Amino acid sequence: MGQDEDEDEPGAAVVCEGLEFEFRHGKGQSTKAVDGVDLTVRAGEVFGLLGPNGAGKTTTIRAITTLLPVPAGMVRVFGHDAARHRMQVRRLLGYVPQQLSADGGLTGRENVALFARVFDVPRAERAARVSQAIAAVDLTEAADRMASSYSGGMVRRLELAQALVSAPRLLVLDEPTIGLDPIARTSVWDCVDAVRKATGMTVLVTTHYMDEADHYCDRIGLMDRGRIRALGTPAELKAQVSAQDAALDNPTLDDVFRFYAGRDLGHSEKEGEFSDVRRTRRTASRVG
Repeated sequence: MGQDEDEDEPGAAVVCEGLEFEFRHGKGQSTKAVDGVDLTVRAGEVFGLLGPNGAGKTTTIRAITTLLPVPAGMVRVFGHDAARHRMQVRRLLGYVPQQLSADGGLTGRENVALFARVFDVPRAERAARVSQAIAAVDLTEAADRMASSYSGGMVRRLELAQALVSAPRLLVLDEPTIGLDPIARTSVWDCVDAVRKATGMTVLVTTHYMDEADHYCDRIGLMDRGRIRALGTPAELKAQVSAQDAALDNPTLDDVFRFYAGRDLGHSEKEGEFSDVRRTRRTASRVG
């Protein structure tokens, strides 16, 4: 066991300590998207990172997945420092971003096989691993059809297969059901839940659907203005809000969201600004 692994509490999948990130806009201007986040995601749990647009969720996800550079010591994944051991961290991850990653000009099987090569799955294991990932998301019958013929829910499940083909210990999902109808959303989550139960995989997810977070997440961190404002199980967060606001006798997770993040909606212009909104809407229109 290396020095990094000795630093973390037993059973920690992700540890963020004082995580900060600023976007530079030129002429000496910058926006702090993440402002001192301390967070631990436990191995084997489904952890939901919630918050309004611009709260810093996607920036935090990108730092954890090594897509944004952060100083050493701020992020560790299963004990590996994301700054000093980027490739080791990436080998532990499966990532489904907001933006579509499937190629409509390839079949479902070809898409997953491409990711198997990208993630350096051993050549002798690729065909079996591709078939296993496709079966895990219930796409075997459609595997040899062009991905352009898939419905929105099928596309998202295909992207799950792409992320799962490397047998990741941590699956990171950034708005995985955006733009999907309720049946397709449930189908995606059923696949995630089945794989997690079968493998013990850790899941870190962002979503704006409070019903999903309430039903599927073991714990939730609620972000606002670059910081974690509340942390706990859905039941714990509801109880906290109920205790602080007598008017909320039986609060929902929507009430919790509004309580911690809905008091100043005019600040939501940090995280990527217009370009992120445009990409998110483009994704929703393509999977809808």
